[in-house]
Amino acid sequence: MPNALSFINADMTLSGACFLPITDDEFNRIRNLIYDRVGISLSHQKKGLLVSRLQGMMRNMGLSTFSEYYKYILEDQTGQAVIDLVNRISTNFTYFLREKAHFDFLTNVVFAQITSLLNTQNSRDIRVWCAGCSTGEEAYSLMILMMEYFGDRYALWDIGLLATDISANALKKAKAGIYSPEQIKSLPKHIVLKYFSQTHDQQWQVVNRVRAEVIFRSFNLVNPVFPFKKPFHIIFCRNVMIYFDKPTRDTLIKKYYNFTLPGGYLFIGHSESIDRSLTSYQYVMPAVYRRE
Repeated sequence: MPNALSFINADMTLSGACFLPITDDEFNRIRNLIYDRVGISLSHQKKGLLVSRLQGMMRNMGLSTFSEYYKYILEDQTGQAVIDLVNRISTNFTYFLREKAHFDFLTNVVFAQITSLLNTQNSRDIRVWCAGCSTGEEAYSLMILMMEYFGDRYALWDIGLLATDISANALKKAKAGIYSPEQIKSLPKHIVLKYFSQTHDQQWQVVNRVRAEVIFRSFNLVNPVFPFKKPFHIIFCRNVMIYFDKPTRDTLIKKYYNFTLPGGYLFIGHSESIDRSLTSYQYVMPAVYRRE
């Protein structure tokens, strides 16, 4: 899933726009398909957005009705049609060190707690999951902070950072790790100079030694089974669950809990919440929870 999978609330009644017609039945079928496949819940008010985002692609494909498009998705055996649909209706918005209080808490509290715990277990294995990593800013923020925290001791630890998203477009950009000057402006200058290199066209690319430490993978958060072999010390899933309905959120939180090691942390977005009556996570601070 995308980090901050945000839907544009644009006015879809712009003068001169020529939209393909969509019936309530067609919209409901496509809306239900999106919910069933990726867990995103579209309100009826998003009908105009759906039409505006899909009509150009449909015309290029020679499809004249949304019923034809729905049939095309159902007949696609590769799963790519659904991914293309999600890519079309969503935009990925994020930036480096977003919600800085979380990253400060990681640096000042979490890393020390986890390393202390692992020392008592004679383990050097630190596992982090960035779920809904979008275009990579959050995952690279996490990796850079860990490199800064451990410094010369980084090589002594077996640190794994998994970053997942359902959007192929977002993952492609994340893997490249190339950002504009505007996109990295939230980072301190010394961090930029240490962990980025300037490209020939005045963009900034995450250096190879950082990119090599992050594993980017395609993953759908509403998969019934999480395929991970081991649980995580830190899970980031921020500004993703706001697009899920409550049953989907509750199910996802249960899965996260099962894949959080004792003493590990879950970070969610500040606009999101957890039904604490349904989970054993302990509240730590706004949008931060710990498994005891």
